[in-house]
Amino acid sequence: MSVDLNKAIVARFYEELWNKRDMSVADEIFAADCVTHQLQSGTASEEMPRSPAATKDHVAAWVAGFPDLRFIVEQMIAEGDHVVSRSVMHGTHTGVWHGLAPTRKQVSIRMYVDHRIADGKIVEDWVLVEALGFFHQLELVPSAQEILSSAGR
Repeated sequence: MSVDLNKAIVARFYEELWNKRDMSVADEIFAADCVTHQLQSGTASEEMPRSPAATKDHVAAWVAGFPDLRFIVEQMIAEGDHVVSRSVMHGTHTGVWHGLAPTRKQVSIRMYVDHRIADGKIVEDWVLVEALGFFHQLELVPSAQEILSSAGR
């Protein structure tokens, strides 16, 4: 497939699946055996299945916790079968999210995702989320600056 078609698939991921909440798009753009790699500093990437059904559950959990959630894609670069995007998710934590009671905090979460496309479907992705900033915005942890200040730096 061309890089333009691959970028169109990733654009659908953000705009139709996440922003418009059209869950049927997951069936169209995700391979049944897709794998996600959650990237975290200092640890090996955590791999997990990301079938269309798992993707729908993932989106539904986020939307339940952040009903006004919206992605803005700032940049998308494609080469071969990979599409890398830099985006920001905006939302307000007004619902329960992973057992966490609503904080009513507005958040902006920056992330990078590398999607690998094969035969018109997302077959693998690597996701890096600005987790410390996200948890700080929810007031679950101090800011990076506060952590460094308390460490005497």
